[in-house]
Amino acid sequence: MKPALVLLHSLLLGPVTWAPVAARLRALDAAAVVPSLVHVAAVGEPPFWPGVAAAVSDSVSQLPDGQPIVLVAHSNAGLVVPAVVPAAGRPVVGCLFVDASLPSRSGPTPAASPERLAYLRSVATEGRLPQWTTWWEEEAVASLLPDPRTRSMVSAEQPRLPLSYYEQQFPVPAGWDDRPCGYLLFGPPYDRMAQESRTRGWSVAEVPGGHLHQLVDPDAVTARILTITARWGSAAD
Repeated sequence: MKPALVLLHSLLLGPVTWAPVAARLRALDAAAVVPSLVHVAAVGEPPFWPGVAAAVSDSVSQLPDGQPIVLVAHSNAGLVVPAVVPAAGRPVVGCLFVDASLPSRSGPTPAASPERLAYLRSVATEGRLPQWTTWWEEEAVASLLPDPRTRSMVSAEQPRLPLSYYEQQFPVPAGWDDRPCGYLLFGPPYDRMAQESRTRGWSVAEVPGGHLHQLVDPDAVTARILTITARWGSAAD
């Protein structure tokens, strides 16, 4: 049985960021699941990673018994991958990071660097952060999205995360990466993460674009995801 692709969205955004890719995967007869993680951090209490892992486990429970999965994590969802692997409830045969933050080689992994955390504390109000699209200039945000309709859909889903989300640390259980891992780069500043992935011996590929390129060119992103993960699927046949 070929593995299903479990697409994890940034905790700052929502599942619509993976919707076009998921639709193309299904059209190509590839099983795709997009767990919604929007409310896990938005309404929960720290630590938040157990809720993320539980949401993923609940989401993949709809798959056929015994079907393995590949985790495909975008942006800051990369940090929760090590915690999700042992909690998924089924075999995880690979982990693909898409323009994503990387967990530490050994844990725990801070949710934010000291510099980023200082900035977030400066913009938080009543313990909550503004929506992600307001962190940047309007032109910069518009350049990441294909059209105003998509911008509206993305904006409607994004939560106001509690500052405490970024004050937590994520566990990195030993052995989480005892399976194929890879990195799909869109562009800076995540080129540093791509280089780190190379030093870990992972496969690295690139589809040049902005941070939300899966919304801009879902066909190219889907094709590259399938190319990378096809090498891992044979382990589950």
